[in-house]
Amino acid sequence: MKRVSNVTVRKRLIFALGVGLIVFFVMIIRLGYVQLAMGDELSDKAEDLWSRNIPFEAKRGEILDRNGVPLATNISAPSVLVVPRQITDPADVSAKLAEVLKMEEQKVYELVTKNSSIERINPEGRKISNELAAEVRELGIEGVYIAEDNKRHYPFGNYLSHVLGFAGIDNQGLTGLELYYDEKLAGEQGHVSFYSDAKGRRMPNLADEYTAPKNGQHLKLTVDSRIQTIIERELDIAEATYNPDGAMAIAMNPNTGEILGMSSRPDYDPERFREVPPEIYNQNKPVWSQYEPGSTFKIITLAAALEEGKVDLHADSFHDPGYIEVAGHRLRCWKKGGHGSQTFLEVVQNSCNPGFVALGERLGKEALFQYIHDFGFGSKTGIDLQGEGTGILFDVEEVKPLELATTAFGQGVSVTPIQQVTAVAAAINGGYLYQPYFAHEWLDGETGEVISRTNPTMKQQVISEETSTEVRNALEHVVAKGTGRGAYVDGYRVGGKTGTAQKAKDGRYLENNHIVSFIGFAPADDPQIVVYVAVDNPKGTVQFGGTVAAPIVGNIMEDGLRALGVEKRDEQIEKERMWNDVPLVEVPDLVGRTINDINQAYYDLSLDASGEGKEVVLQSPEPGTKVSAGSTIRVYMGDKQEDEQ
Repeated sequence: MKRVSNVTVRKRLIFALGVGLIVFFVMIIRLGYVQLAMGDELSDKAEDLWSRNIPFEAKRGEILDRNGVPLATNISAPSVLVVPRQITDPADVSAKLAEVLKMEEQKVYELVTKNSSIERINPEGRKISNELAAEVRELGIEGVYIAEDNKRHYPFGNYLSHVLGFAGIDNQGLTGLELYYDEKLAGEQGHVSFYSDAKGRRMPNLADEYTAPKNGQHLKLTVDSRIQTIIERELDIAEATYNPDGAMAIAMNPNTGEILGMSSRPDYDPERFREVPPEIYNQNKPVWSQYEPGSTFKIITLAAALEEGKVDLHADSFHDPGYIEVAGHRLRCWKKGGHGSQTFLEVVQNSCNPGFVALGERLGKEALFQYIHDFGFGSKTGIDLQGEGTGILFDVEEVKPLELATTAFGQGVSVTPIQQVTAVAAAINGGYLYQPYFAHEWLDGETGEVISRTNPTMKQQVISEETSTEVRNALEHVVAKGTGRGAYVDGYRVGGKTGTAQKAKDGRYLENNHIVSFIGFAPADDPQIVVYVAVDNPKGTVQFGGTVAAPIVGNIMEDGLRALGVEKRDEQIEKERMWNDVPLVEVPDLVGRTINDINQAYYDLSLDASGEGKEVVLQSPEPGTKVSAGSTIRVYMGDKQEDEQ
């Protein structure tokens, strides 16, 4: 038998001890690493296994007009949640919840017995009223919780509906500005955490933890609710008067690109969007629609011809026999028999198609189409809304004499309303093309402090300020003496242009089915607002932009300028009146006069008197105001001596 020496035994013991020490130190190091380095991570994972979260939705950022008027806000709308493992008597709980929430008992039973950590009662228990939530709380059921949710509220109903859009059941933006700026408006969700064991029972010795939601940012728009209200009113009247297939209006500050108002018909209530077809809430016509502009497009041809020195509006003349021959085609003027001999200023006033064909020919296709592109047609304006169209233009290489001629007066091309507004704004603001926008400021959802502000984006100068001045003057004559007389506003210098666009279907133009429009601006010497109105297929009337759309723009201009604080002035071109125009009379100063004195003066006005006394102490409208003959003047009667006391 071989004997092992003491030395060998000692070596083996030392080796075993060394290995043991190494293993021990590795375990100590690993334990220390797990305890110190991974402790928080493992604790968090353990808590995730034990904890259950009751979500608290963040408040979506409000949308305000430029003056702080809330247009989209939030209202409390609690939701019912259940933790199935905490339900001890599913049948009893199902019966009680079904009765309160007005739902089938079997459906509740399936939810409260589901193999899940937390279950929503959806949709009957989702975003319910506070009163109904209180009834659920009063049941005192273990495992049934009320989560503090909220839902979107649009206090003015259909007002600005296509622009605002709407948010869904989960407060996510689905259309309009709600979708475009969803990330900033949404905020971050919070929750209350409670701890439970593997069977779902609450662990009584651990306190609940609350993680506050982070509210979304508030969005202050460029929209002025005073202008928007006027637009909504006028489109409502147009709908009732003409029963059109559709209508739209845009108001913009031409010096910045700020949208002051925008609306279209048919409209809808954002809180009840499920009740209307998708084609209504998905089509924001001012940015989406593409159609032939008609004569409003002539402003671009006019600006290009003036900038290139191709015409002198006062010195150059044009004879219109009622048509012009181009490439074997006879292009007719809207006026049968034509306008005869006229200056080019009168060509603009009369919206004479042959005259504008002549301007297009003087320019040539390269120059005209370069200006068309420079004014922004054929590409998106960049407005902060989804679904913007680009329009359709001829490829300049494919343009022949006939295409050049029709383009010059707005036929054969396709544009969007917002393109027209931004282009005309550039034509009359000194030549500067601005990007239109809605987002004026972003505010902190908690403090209301300004986080960021949008500055106007000027893309390029298209024409000179001198040319822009000429364009404004010519378009002011259109309103005073030409086809745009319906937009004339006493005391305000208004310029503008009518448009009557033919609608095509299956390659042919429709009969008696037009989009009639008018685009105007004021004051003509210092424009503060541009307004575009289009009415699609108005019924029961002559389908001309000057007849239907121009008076609507005039009404928006008159009340809108007053709302913006723009004062009336006397220096405007005298309106050339038609036989059917109601004459204007100047309101006299009636203060201090008796009823008998007023009656003996035989004013072409009606009188509405109130109050007691012999003399007029107050009147409305003010003296000097021009009103239609036969208008009512309201006066308040009193005693002069008593009034002075």
